[in-house]
Amino acid sequence: MPKANIFANLYQRAALARHSAWAIVRHPATILAGVTASLSAFLIILATPEPVVAQASDILPKGQHLGVASCAGSTCHGRNAADGEVVRQDELMRWQEESTPGGAHSRAFRVLGEPRSLAIAKKLGIGDPRSAQMCLGCHATPAASKGVRFQLDDGVGCEACHGPSSGWLSSHYAVGANHKDNVARGLVPLDNPKARASNCLDCHFGSDKKGQFVDHRIMAAGHPRISFELDLFSTLQQHHDVDSDYIQRKGKPSSVQFWAVGQAMALERSLNMFSKPGFGTEGLFPEFYFYDCHSCHRKIYDDPAARPTFLANPGRPIPNGMPPYNDENMIMLSAAVRVIAPDMAKQFDGQSKAFHNAMALGRDKAVLEARKLSQMSRNLANRFSKGRFTRAQTFSIMNMIASEAIAPRFTDYEGAVQSVMAVDTLLSGLVNDGQVSARGANALRIQINDAYAAVSEPNAFRPQQFRRALGQAVRTIRTLR
Repeated sequence: MPKANIFANLYQRAALARHSAWAIVRHPATILAGVTASLSAFLIILATPEPVVAQASDILPKGQHLGVASCAGSTCHGRNAADGEVVRQDELMRWQEESTPGGAHSRAFRVLGEPRSLAIAKKLGIGDPRSAQMCLGCHATPAASKGVRFQLDDGVGCEACHGPSSGWLSSHYAVGANHKDNVARGLVPLDNPKARASNCLDCHFGSDKKGQFVDHRIMAAGHPRISFELDLFSTLQQHHDVDSDYIQRKGKPSSVQFWAVGQAMALERSLNMFSKPGFGTEGLFPEFYFYDCHSCHRKIYDDPAARPTFLANPGRPIPNGMPPYNDENMIMLSAAVRVIAPDMAKQFDGQSKAFHNAMALGRDKAVLEARKLSQMSRNLANRFSKGRFTRAQTFSIMNMIASEAIAPRFTDYEGAVQSVMAVDTLLSGLVNDGQVSARGANALRIQINDAYAAVSEPNAFRPQQFRRALGQAVRTIRTLR
């Protein structure tokens, strides 16, 4: 059974991302919009000639974006039925399908014209968000060089993920073509977990490229909080089938490996961005984007008998009252490294605490420790990307996430969200690899949904209740062993 079938409640799950360009549309009009998207895709197919021939592609600059329409020929990815011999060939339809998470990227530009986006732009004083580079870096395909078919309002198109196609468009469907040659011509190897994570993180966390950093000022204007987990989000956006042909060409993907590599590279990206002078500070203040949102956004009680909602976190040796760094990926890595790379576990936890401790000692010291921890994260990403993970290791990671060594660190919402996505991803990985039956996994959906419900509303988050829900879910999952 495909992994997507295990996701019983995609609406709840996608809501955790809280990113307008990728969130699921929750409105009855979604059904009508889905029909409209299908018709739109069909019209593009009718109006689009076959892809550029090899001779034309050869004279184009290698880094040029040719646009979604260049992929939409009826003999390529623009069919209205998944009946292709090698690939589905209905990928354009799936990319545009409004009623599913898979249509989120195609909606990215359109949401910039919606009331919420217009209100955010007005507060920021940037004019129309549909022409503001601050927004277009992620809500459209960032392309320095554009072909005649490229359209900005395509949103996050094919080439945003697969790379500018002028170098490989013709060659990738030629007789005798192979994946390695296409990658050499500029195709992004999304089958490689490090390459995929790096590509996705540009928008789903941020980068130093123009228009790809949602700082605290943008969020204060109303932009949703950014959240990301590589394997889960990959599943929601997947337009291909992992069949025998795919495995022959690219190998069998591992959900657990993508999860682990994604966590390591997300932490590395966060620390690298924090270390850059132009990103880690905002005037006299630190850039609060890097900190745990709910450590500051809590209710204020003046009653002398009030009970503060703050809980001590054993992973953060910082003074009370100081905003902590958002360590959601750090916590997940701490669980993973204990199982996958136990020889590095003590060093990683020590370096994590040294970084948190340095936050109270000044920016120079914090940047120094951030660079050390970033290097460790990079080393872990390299190590995770070279190995496969066993059934026993996957169960052990889930147990570790809910264990007394890790669970007390779920004092804040962001880390709790990551832990639920992690448990769900790891369980789904076992199903994908045939190590747990889909029927057995689906039988546990109630417990997993209870854990999701415990993080469904940020302002109602209760750490102790969440830990109980997570612990119950993991204890139930253990029965599958």
